[in-house]
Amino acid sequence: MTDVHSDIPARLDRLPWSRWHWRVVVALGVAWVLDGLEVTLVGSIGGVLERPDTLALTAAQIGWSGSLYIGGAVIGALLFGRLTDRLGRKKLFLITLAVYALATLATAFSPDFAFFALCRFLTGLGIGGEYAAINSAIDELIPARVRGRVNLAINGSFWIGAALGAGLSLVLLDPRVLGPVWGWRAGFGLGAVLAVAILLVRRDVPESPRWLMAHGRTEEAERIVAGIEAEVAAQYGTLPTPVGRVHYGRRASPGWREVAQVLLRRYPQRSGVALALMISQAFFYNAIFFTYALVLTRFHGVPEGRVALYIFPFALGNVLGPLILGPLFDRVGRRRMIALTYVCSGIGLALTGWAFMQGWLDARSQALAWSAVFFLASAAASSAYLTVSEVFPLEIRAIAIAIFYAVGTGAGGFVAPVLFGALIETGSRTAVAVGYAIGAALVVIAGLLALRFAVDAERKPLEEVAPPLGSDSSEGPLTR
Repeated sequence: MTDVHSDIPARLDRLPWSRWHWRVVVALGVAWVLDGLEVTLVGSIGGVLERPDTLALTAAQIGWSGSLYIGGAVIGALLFGRLTDRLGRKKLFLITLAVYALATLATAFSPDFAFFALCRFLTGLGIGGEYAAINSAIDELIPARVRGRVNLAINGSFWIGAALGAGLSLVLLDPRVLGPVWGWRAGFGLGAVLAVAILLVRRDVPESPRWLMAHGRTEEAERIVAGIEAEVAAQYGTLPTPVGRVHYGRRASPGWREVAQVLLRRYPQRSGVALALMISQAFFYNAIFFTYALVLTRFHGVPEGRVALYIFPFALGNVLGPLILGPLFDRVGRRRMIALTYVCSGIGLALTGWAFMQGWLDARSQALAWSAVFFLASAAASSAYLTVSEVFPLEIRAIAIAIFYAVGTGAGGFVAPVLFGALIETGSRTAVAVGYAIGAALVVIAGLLALRFAVDAERKPLEEVAPPLGSDSSEGPLTR
């Protein structure tokens, strides 16, 4: 096949926001809702699973189940991320959702810790694959001028799932409904039902035209974009004229050696920043959230069935952060906003940890303090995924997301639940506060690195931020 010069990226970026974009955001963004639902269900029912009439888990086993979920997500990201670049975004965001649905349904039938842990691992496998496939598709379909705010809002929707999981657990664990013995099982079953419903909606989302162009499927890409333009034009009338063309000079997905060369030799500075952002936010979040219920029950005496009530203000802060601060990532800029949210959330967690250690917080004030901290931290964590998904070339976008998610989450996310589970079992507030201090230090350092070395990607086409591999020339402003 011959090389092509295409205006498809410019045609996608010049589109006004439309009903079509809303459908894409809802169909794909629900991946984070499902992740939030999963994590919160386990966090909310952590105390319930310790009961002898459920699974009789220990605090350490609950921590391990969280770590195995993360381990599955790491492996799933690498496995499905590679396939996403090779086989396409759409095939993989359908497959990974199916894996999630089956695994979370199986979790509802867990007879013991071993089966529960295996199901958590398989559920993580599907969710990890979702991250790579979905982030790639979203960035390649959303106009450049709003890419930052949309990406942050979608990542922040994790906490809509968190609120949903908290509400489900609160209702289902109520003895007047199902009670602790059967309620937690029903929660996972309902999560599977939601996934199947979204799978049906997601079938109508098209393949990424950018990915199709990079793989020589020009006619299919043109047909998809023409259909999108016709629908948007029917809503808004005549569309603006696209400006700029991109040269696509390759057709096959690069091998692992070339992926490594791009990440380590062509873009070493970007890779270093991405790694720092991902490791620090993973430790920060997983340290708090996978042991949220244990802190409330062990140190603040919150009854097991009431833990979910304290998740609502926490989830609210996490949802509002990306929604309110997201537009600033497009206006003020990536570097400044990443640094601001990372550093301020780290300082906030350190102060909260100090107050916790001194015994100044009760369950309510602890929840409110975390809500304020994670208003900033949610935007920060979402910006880490945004950074990784937009600063590397199209042909390795999904595997780059997978690699940094895997390394960052593997280092930060796998260790944190186990570490904090052990710290909580000591019964020492000081020990837990030290863990908070470690998380705070990591995000402050990452924020400072971003301020110095991150890319100013705001309002720029993806092809200008990182030209396609093999692109040795371009027409117009889309690539440098």
